[in-house]
Amino acid sequence: MVSWNGQQQFRPSAGDRNGRLTPHRFWCSPDWDEADRLTQWKRVLADVADLPPTLGAALIWEAWESLEPMQRQHWLGSQFASAYLRARGKVASHLFGFNVGLKAVPRERRRSANRQTRILAFLDAMSASAESGMKEISRLAQAREQMTRRLHGRRSSSSLPSTIELVLSRPIVSAPMIARAAKITQRGALNLIGELGVRELTGRRRYRAWGIL
Repeated sequence: MVSWNGQQQFRPSAGDRNGRLTPHRFWCSPDWDEADRLTQWKRVLADVADLPPTLGAALIWEAWESLEPMQRQHWLGSQFASAYLRARGKVASHLFGFNVGLKAVPRERRRSANRQTRILAFLDAMSASAESGMKEISRLAQAREQMTRRLHGRRSSSSLPSTIELVLSRPIVSAPMIARAAKITQRGALNLIGELGVRELTGRRRYRAWGIL
């Protein structure tokens, strides 16, 4: 059983009393002091409060990588760094996608024994993520422009504008999704998809999906 009160705490199940191996014992080391590691990481979080947001995010990410506070939730580090940037006002509307840039940085740099190398790797990952994001914005803007041209001569009551917004706001869409959003039949949704000319992604005849990739 798992409860949350600021840190992950596992309570033994009935299986422990009978001497059986529980999933927690199998996956997690009993010597892993999550409470102490998390306390150390929070100390770093407090220490960077007066630093520039970008440098602060790099330091708390590096601390998470080094301390590994949550034994089974190591992936949370980049999410916390993204949330930190948003809390500091560096990013206003979303969580910054660090993992996109981290994939472009060699593991040897991200996991280097040298702390400075790890911090520089994170900053390079941030730059790579930002560059990738700008390219994605440009691609979606171009797609919007191309699809908007199809609105010329359409009635003001047309469902095509709302379909365009839905296609741009989702990685993939299906006919039922478009039908619900535009309040039309699925046959009508398929007609709208055909007018937009977006790419079908599944290659199947049933349960199909479309998107801008």
